[in-house]
Amino acid sequence: MKYAYVIGSNAFIVPSKAIFYGDGENEKEFLKINSVHHDTNEPVHPVLNIDLNIKDTDGTPVVILANKPANGASYKIIEKQDSVKVTRPDGTAIIHVHQLDDEAAMALEHNISAELEVHAPVVVIRLTGEFFVGDLRITAENEKLYINHNGYASSARAGKSNLSFTAAGVVM
Repeated sequence: MKYAYVIGSNAFIVPSKAIFYGDGENEKEFLKINSVHHDTNEPVHPVLNIDLNIKDTDGTPVVILANKPANGASYKIIEKQDSVKVTRPDGTAIIHVHQLDDEAAMALEHNISAELEVHAPVVVIRLTGEFFVGDLRITAENEKLYINHNGYASSARAGKSNLSFTAAGVVM
């Protein structure tokens, strides 16, 4: 199975349901997709369910296991069927993990929708926010992805290994 991660205006299609950071042997998972939302006629619909291990821009750890806080930090988790948003107490977003439906995914930029058609991922996950993973500052806006001060825009890439953020950039 393949997973597509849309971060900024970039799409990364990989066989892993997790995103990592670090180099080689020191790779660590910071986002894991445990389950995705499915529209079904069943009374209980599966929802987007994640594990997360990041820090906010103040350096406060944000650890979530199965959409529930795993540490005592004062952040709020806003859970919907197809999204998990983590905010500070004042309501500003730290990270938003949103599962796109097929219509929204195919309405993305042509280069991205073309790659989605070719690789047919099981799900498309959009990631936005500003946070730290290890020593890397990640800023994911609608238009760009920044890893530290390096910007990435309008790319669609498919890989056969993990999606990993490193000091040198995105590795797949």
